[in-house]
Amino acid sequence: MAARSGQKLKLLYIVDILKKYSDEDHPISAAEICSKLAFFNVTAERKSIYNDIEQLIFYGYDIIKTRTPKAGFFLGSREFEIPEISLLTDAVKTAKFISAKKTRELISKLEAMQSVYQLNSLNKGIYFDVDSKTKNEEIYYTIDTVSRAIENKKQIKFEYNVRTINENKEITISSSQKIISPYAMTWQDDHYYLIGNYEKYDNLIHLRIDRMHRVEITDKNSRSFSEVSDYKSVFDVADYTKRLFGMYTGNTENIELKCSREILEQVVDRFGDSIFITKLTDKTFNINYKAVVSEALVTWIINFGNKIEAVSPENLREMVKERLCCVIKLYEN
Repeated sequence: MAARSGQKLKLLYIVDILKKYSDEDHPISAAEICSKLAFFNVTAERKSIYNDIEQLIFYGYDIIKTRTPKAGFFLGSREFEIPEISLLTDAVKTAKFISAKKTRELISKLEAMQSVYQLNSLNKGIYFDVDSKTKNEEIYYTIDTVSRAIENKKQIKFEYNVRTINENKEITISSSQKIISPYAMTWQDDHYYLIGNYEKYDNLIHLRIDRMHRVEITDKNSRSFSEVSDYKSVFDVADYTKRLFGMYTGNTENIELKCSREILEQVVDRFGDSIFITKLTDKTFNINYKAVVSEALVTWIINFGNKIEAVSPENLREMVKERLCCVIKLYEN
């Protein structure tokens, strides 16, 4: 009975064998495929393997027949190629909102998409800082629950944790209950954020998803984002986050910055290639941009020292001046 079941699954086993034991530098012969099929209790002859390969190619698999470096077959293309796997692996390793345990699980799944030979080259760089990772193992369930709430336009309730320092100078966790109308999720500054609204306020808030615990969908409908944002039919998360600095909230205003040409790359990286340049000299250029005026924007401007001047609005200029005065006072004593 087992042998008969194995024969029915023969084509699937061959695909798995090609994925795991073949690549361009390591083709696998029909005889080797027969040998590996035996582990699945499937008997096969070399001639039948050729026919099976033809059927798989007809179905759509990119299976290449070669004679170098030896006669055999290999998968010409996969769901993800090595550069793509490397890119995704690095993203998972550096994402602080993914726990160490989930990081290892995701990397293992990505690795399984490559052959055992390709895996050796990937393994050389699989290292990450465990201390920088969240300890929240609920992250997958939280994202799934929030996604369903957004889709069904329902409010969510959850516990939200923040760090505090007690009288013994120890860092502890303080937890509070929250009920939010969720609109979107976004990955910014190495963290995953929920964008939503507290019903008693007419604005948007940002909450770290890795700090959310025991998330539940309520029966109450979410408040429409059109009541608390500029968006009417679709919440444009890309447009919204582009205006922000460090996920800080504030009033959206037209800002003008005078920038040194030396930092053109950094300015374009932050605002995009479509920035509107209003003035241009041999050493400077001015840009106009619609952004949220916040303390994070002030910090970003000050980071460049005398390379950026906030021209307008006036309240932004005053915020920069006030911050600089506070810093100077700190070092005067």
